[in-house]
Amino acid sequence: MNDSWLDAVKWNSDGLVPAIAQEAGSGKVLTLAWMNREALAATAQEGRAVYWSRSRRKLWRKGEESGHVQAVKDIRLDCDNDAVLLVVEQKGGIACHTGRERCFYQQLQGDRWVTVEPVIKSEQEIYGKK
Repeated sequence: MNDSWLDAVKWNSDGLVPAIAQEAGSGKVLTLAWMNREALAATAQEGRAVYWSRSRRKLWRKGEESGHVQAVKDIRLDCDNDAVLLVVEQKGGIACHTGRERCFYQQLQGDRWVTVEPVIKSEQEIYGKK
């Protein structure tokens, strides 16, 4: 596959672009992660979400430890070419490392953040630690 399509992406000064994962069936936003050129190319080639882990400084294949793989159905680039949208099928129904359906589980209520979505599976059950 010719990778010249990657040249259209406006990478930030760190060589990254934000990537939003959206559940194909429900339209819910599952997570926001980061991709470098290699991660986006791997995502397109493999048909599964591959991100750049800023904390680990390496590629991260979503679900490599948890089993909660994101099968990619569609890849979109926004109008400014500086954000990617992945339309995915979330395997296992859990996208967040906390064991929730999605990472956006805290809601602003007045002047505080309130957890409004339940844990489906504990981190201990998923990762066998903590």
